[in-house]
Amino acid sequence: MLKVGDRAPEFTLSDEHGDDVSLTTVLHTGPLLLYFYPADFTPGCTREACGIAEHYAQLQQEGIRVLGISPQYPDSHQRFRERYQLPFSLLTDHGKTVIRMYDVDGPLGIGVRRATYLIDPGRVIRGAVLADFRIQRHLDFIRQAHQLLAQPGAGGTSWTAD
Repeated sequence: MLKVGDRAPEFTLSDEHGDDVSLTTVLHTGPLLLYFYPADFTPGCTREACGIAEHYAQLQQEGIRVLGISPQYPDSHQRFRERYQLPFSLLTDHGKTVIRMYDVDGPLGIGVRRATYLIDPGRVIRGAVLADFRIQRHLDFIRQAHQLLAQPGAGGTSWTAD
C-alpha cells in the first residue's frame, strides 16, 4: 500500500459510461477519496459503497470528490450504481494496472485489497486506510477526511487492519 506523503500515481481509466477519467483531471476540482474494492454486488462491497453514498453530500460540501475502482467492466459498474443509487463514478481496471500501481492487488495477484486513499490536489496522499474485512474502518476514515486535509503539509493518517 502506498504511504501518506507519497505522490499518487497518475492514471486514466474508463468510468461506468465508458468515458475516460484521469486522476489529474479529477484533482483539478479538489481533493479525492479514491477507494479500491474487490467486486460489484458482493455483500461487503455493497455495504461499503452504500456507506460512502450516505456521506457523499457532506463530502461534496467539503469539496471532496469520490471515485471507486475495481476490475469489473463498465456495464457491471453501471448496474451497480443504478441498483444502489450511488452518486459517484466507478472506474474499470480490468487489467489491474492501477490496482498494482497503488499496491492493493490481492495476495498472489488474486483479488483486490479494500483500500481508501485521500489525495490532495497536488497528488499527495494525505490519508490512507487498508482494512480488507473491516468496512467500518473505511467509513470512519471517510468521516474524518476533511480533518486530514486541514493538517499542514503532507501530514495525515495511515491505518491498517484486517
